[in-house]
This record gives sequence, C-alpha cells and structure tokens, in this order.
Amino acid sequence: MTSEVDLDGDQLIARRHLDAEPALVWEVLTTPEHLAAFWGGHHATVPPDSVVVDLRVGGTFALETEGADGSRRPLRFRYEVVEPPARLVLAEARTGITTEIRLRPSGRGTTLLVHQRRLPPELRSEQARTGLAGILDRLDTVLHELTSATDRERQ
Repeated sequence: MTSEVDLDGDQLIARRHLDAEPALVWEVLTTPEHLAAFWGGHHATVPPDSVVVDLRVGGTFALETEGADGSRRPLRFRYEVVEPPARLVLAEARTGITTEIRLRPSGRGTTLLVHQRRLPPELRSEQARTGLAGILDRLDTVLHELTSATDRERQ
C-alpha cells in the first residue's frame, strides 16, 4: 500500500495503513535500531549509533541522516507528548516544525497519521512530500520484515 501525503501550505499530512498492530508500530517508532532502519527513507541512511531516544515528555529524540553524497544532517527533537501506543508529538527547535504521529487500530492493522505543522518555506516542497512518503514506505518494509520473522518463528 502506498502513503497518501498531502502538502497544504505550511503543513504535511500523511496517512497510511500498516499491516501491524499499534503496539508493534509504536515499538518501531520508538526503538533506536528500528528508527535507524527506516528514518532515512529512500534518500538517506541513518547510522544506528546516531539515534538517541529518551522517550518521555521533555526527552530528546535525535539522529543523523547521511545522504548519498556523504552529506550529514543532524536532527534533534523534543518529545512534547508521549501516549503509548497511540500518540507522539515531537518539536524541532531549529526549524519550529511540530510533528504529531497518531496510531489507530484498523482491522488487523494500524492507521498511521503524521501531521507536520509550521514547515519553513524551504520544506514546503515536492521533495519534502516525497521524502516523508519514502520514510513511511521504509517503515512499512521494516514492519513487514518483523511480522514475517515472527510468523516464521511461530511455525
């Protein structure tokens, strides 16, 4: 399934159905090794040792992306809301972006909503839209790999 990502003024809004229970999606969204596996999407990688997760209100979420050209970009967020396994809100002080992530049970899986607000002008672009879609594609791949491994273990 593909992600539905809309750019609306200074907001990016993404929706995606994931074939995994909310608890597993939450785990992947909040565990350093899983974050490193999907956060760069199709355009970057994330060195696993760069990921920091202090999962509490006021705690830090930080990582570094590395582009295909070798350029590195540090990202640092503050957790504003932590409501397992349903809602995260992250604030990025440098740009002012706030990202809200909502997880809702849906059939045998989860509906994921990502709502980024206060995008600076340079991030109100098709590149930002496709970048977020790529991150969600990789998230879906990581979840599929995890659920397939669990299914194999049960057999």
